[in-house]
Amino acid sequence: MGTGVESGVQADDRPAVLRLQLLGPLTIHGDAGPLELPPSRKVRALIGYLALAAHPVARDRLCELLWDLPNDPRGELRWCLSRVRAVLDRPGRPRVLTHDDRVNLDLSDCSVDAVKVERALQAGAGTLDVERLRALASRFSGDLLQGLDIARSAPFSAWLIAQRRRFRAAQAALLERLVQVLPAGSEEAVARLEQWLQLAPLERRAHALLLDALARSGRLREGDEHLAATARLFETEGQDWTPLGRAWHAARAQPVFVPLARDDAPRTPPAVDAVVQRRTSIAVMPFADRTLDAGVRSVLADGLVHDVIARLAKLRTLFVIAQGTMFALGERSIGVEEAGRALGVDYVVGGALRGDGARLLVDVQLADARGARIVWADTLPCRPGDALEVLDEIGNRIVASVAGEIELAERNRALLKPPDSLDAWEAHHRGLWHAYRFTRDDNAQARAFFEAALRLDPAFARPYAGLSFTHFQNAFMGWAERKHEVESAYRAAAQGLHADDRDPAVHWALGRALWLRGRVDASLSALDTSVELSPSFALGHYMRGFIHAQSGDPHTAIRASDQSRELSPFDPLLIGMLGSRAMALMRLGRHDEAADWAAKACARANAHAHIHGIAACCFALADRLDDAQRTVATLRRLAPDYRIDDFLSTHRFCDDAAAQWRRGAARIGLA
Repeated sequence: MGTGVESGVQADDRPAVLRLQLLGPLTIHGDAGPLELPPSRKVRALIGYLALAAHPVARDRLCELLWDLPNDPRGELRWCLSRVRAVLDRPGRPRVLTHDDRVNLDLSDCSVDAVKVERALQAGAGTLDVERLRALASRFSGDLLQGLDIARSAPFSAWLIAQRRRFRAAQAALLERLVQVLPAGSEEAVARLEQWLQLAPLERRAHALLLDALARSGRLREGDEHLAATARLFETEGQDWTPLGRAWHAARAQPVFVPLARDDAPRTPPAVDAVVQRRTSIAVMPFADRTLDAGVRSVLADGLVHDVIARLAKLRTLFVIAQGTMFALGERSIGVEEAGRALGVDYVVGGALRGDGARLLVDVQLADARGARIVWADTLPCRPGDALEVLDEIGNRIVASVAGEIELAERNRALLKPPDSLDAWEAHHRGLWHAYRFTRDDNAQARAFFEAALRLDPAFARPYAGLSFTHFQNAFMGWAERKHEVESAYRAAAQGLHADDRDPAVHWALGRALWLRGRVDASLSALDTSVELSPSFALGHYMRGFIHAQSGDPHTAIRASDQSRELSPFDPLLIGMLGSRAMALMRLGRHDEAADWAAKACARANAHAHIHGIAACCFALADRLDDAQRTVATLRRLAPDYRIDDFLSTHRFCDDAAAQWRRGAARIGLA
């Protein structure tokens, strides 16, 4: 939300000399009570802005922020700062600091309510106990800097609107978490739900929870009245309220329950639709184009958003809100957090285009709509080119990054839940976490989680790909009888195709299984289909490089490896992407380069025995024998009896390449 350590805000465990309240009308309290603030709105705006600033702010920026072509902006700024000093400074304790034409507030002995809320939510509302949640929720007495709008200061107004949206989202996240941990149907739970709906009147989850709470406490007439009022509101806004009607009828049918004791267990929100939810949901907001004048519609930005939405949908794992809905919300100037909560999605993507000399930069962020936090943000430069090239290049990178960050977040979330409480989506991601560790025990656990996901939802294609991957590992690593595991990998991939033949991951799994069977051409065809279905699917590109590195075109292998890493630079299968590049370079006789890339692969925490085998032989061929022997020592700890035949029997090298590997292995005792 824009604050940071550099602003010098007091830590929670130290007594505060001054207490600044920004969440509501600006007030400042000392030991004797509230301080009298200057009547000037710009002085008070300056206090609020600097209190939230992460770094010292240039005077020119402050002048642009608060004054509309004044005669002497710096003079007016000096006068305002003198008024701020009169409020905040004390003898021997200046809090308004200036240095190198920059200004900041040292509030290290003060308390700022907005900063405390932001810091508490950095790890997510789910990490806070009920008393901490209550305390933070009580800090909100209105909008941020309520009543402090400055009509003719457009930059300040834009900043204030953005900050208000963020803190409304933070307040909604606190209220939602409070409702989850309070006793179902209690008076406080109902009151918190009503507060939540005042912030977000179209929030479906809040309406569903309120109807559920009213039903649990036997307040059926109030529930009927609330549903009727909600239906009118949703119809006015062009929203479908019928899922809430179904949720209310289901809630009415359950026995009345009045809680008699405190229950700290988080409560699952009631379903608002009969459809089983197995996919994470995401919305992509229209991107701003700051290279154009305000109010001008950007063809490039609109095209990029359309492209990102289409490419995310092609991944087949995410429920993606349609473009028409998102552009309608964008025209109403609804912010990222507000849109996410109104649509009831898990994640929201937002961004902007801006110029930097001859380059075009795309700022992108992925927000967790329920936790009011930024999951990922980056600035992606575009190489000069025509519009279609820009869309293709940057669209792939955005989609791959967003998909990877969501997958990581969902894996981590699934790890925190008891195994017997996982749904199909969560069991699938728990399986991925184990599968990517590349140990025999973890692979067995991954298989169990993928099978559990399929028992819960046999029509979910992605766990079939995961299950195929576990059989691939057993065959590739020699952990089980090869012939049986090869056929099991193929059978699981084929079942995935029956579930969803447009999922790129099941074609990737089929390609791997066909490669195990020795059908290299058919394998490459399946992998080509994988990347045609989703050009941003990094694993499809990686596997194409893996195959070409052994018996195909090594130059194609290098390009495919580079593309997969560019799309997913922190991928759990980065060991394979790096190892494939090393194998291709070895075939080209570029042994020093091959050794460098192999070293990067075996430095990864999940590097398995074959990766260390690649590195050891590459070091030997590059005459780096000390590095080779150190790698062999690590390899012996992982697989004491490992030999070059173990490596070659699991790969499919052409004869010349196999001879090179044997020559390198002979130099270091792996023959």
